[in-house]
Amino acid sequence: MSGGGLQLWVASKAKRFMAMALGLGVIAAQSITPAQAFPVGYGPVSPGTDWIVMDATTGKILSQNNPFTERFPASLTKLMTLDLAFHDLRAGRLSADTAIPVTAAAANVQPVKLNLVPGQTITVRQAMLGMTTLSANDAATALGQYLGNGSISRAAAAMTERAHALGMLHTQFYNPSGLPNPGQVTDAYDMAVLARHILLTYPQYRYLFSVASFMFEGRPIPNIDGMLKLYPGAIGMKTGYTDLARFNLVTAAVRDGHMLIGVELHARGWSVAYHTMAHLLDQGFAAEGAGTGPIIAFRKALPAIMPTADAATIRQTRQATHPQATHPMFAAAAPIRQPAARRVLVTVAQRHVTIRNIVMRSGHVTQDMIPGWTAQIGAYDNYAMAKRQALLIHAERHVGTARVSSVLIRHRRVWRAQLAGLNEAAAHATCTLLQRRHQSCFLIGPRQENLAMR
Repeated sequence: MSGGGLQLWVASKAKRFMAMALGLGVIAAQSITPAQAFPVGYGPVSPGTDWIVMDATTGKILSQNNPFTERFPASLTKLMTLDLAFHDLRAGRLSADTAIPVTAAAANVQPVKLNLVPGQTITVRQAMLGMTTLSANDAATALGQYLGNGSISRAAAAMTERAHALGMLHTQFYNPSGLPNPGQVTDAYDMAVLARHILLTYPQYRYLFSVASFMFEGRPIPNIDGMLKLYPGAIGMKTGYTDLARFNLVTAAVRDGHMLIGVELHARGWSVAYHTMAHLLDQGFAAEGAGTGPIIAFRKALPAIMPTADAATIRQTRQATHPQATHPMFAAAAPIRQPAARRVLVTVAQRHVTIRNIVMRSGHVTQDMIPGWTAQIGAYDNYAMAKRQALLIHAERHVGTARVSSVLIRHRRVWRAQLAGLNEAAAHATCTLLQRRHQSCFLIGPRQENLAMR
């Protein structure tokens, strides 16, 4: 979304529309994508970090933690855009020197960008390098549009179809870059499936993920993946960040003839993500008999609560439900899953949703916006009930500010009880507590919700 515009995304699927709309927040005169309403413990903003480590050759899972939790992929989305490009390159429908036109839609996406301008052209090679090094959203959008015959939606549909054909049954795409969209979701297992497919099917393009920098229009474009410098043997692959996705990382590494893939979603920071990934890969290589691992300092800095899963206890044969899948499905710790229902999204202009926030201070009611995280702790048909819930939880938790958010949806007003102005730890702790009581709690991210993109 651009400039000072105001745009709200909600789900149009009838039975989900109300629940999703209740969890969205809007700040006037700011360019934001509001947080999606998902129950803590289930949805993409639930607390915790998910990971999986697998042997790229055999597909054996070496360790895992909640690998089927739905998350926002952020720039990990670009791996699927690259997969479509690799497929067309191998089929001869593209060449590395094919010129790609840059549309206004591509040039105007949110940073990080190569700063492309409408009307210019870039080559397929430049677009791919821009995506694997800087994670450039304009390059990804331009390439995606080209692959979709000029249409971002067609590209996204092809990406989702490809994902499901590979067995990525909990993944859906709505754009080629990974910029925020409430329906664009994945999980750690699915991202490992995609990474493995790319590494085994297109070995000739692995070098793109390891390039330290490349020259574009006379300036060096650096690779922002810290694992390339920090972990010997790292091939790299992709980083991803938005405020709600948090810090996402896909890393492939090679040691003593073994190639492992690590996927980490919803980490608390880049340093934590890199340290954790190094630790997990070290454990994986040790399990494969490839040594104790080269980064001892990283391992010492980690908490001792990160177990190595016994692969024998989580191995189950997972039947391929899509005959087009290039590689057999892997051992998994969960039953066979059905493809997620595709979410169809609409804009505020089509659904006429208006929101205002009412803050209780010393008995007075004011309209206000409060920075920080927000925990939504209930939605009601009347203001009094919402106010009571907000004040009740605030009195118990002694954090944040009690707030009631008023939402008008199709001429029906809904009142949302919230605790606003929380830091991340307090927000997660509040929702975790309420979830244990089987009470509803949604998290809404701070500031521009989830536009900061890597």
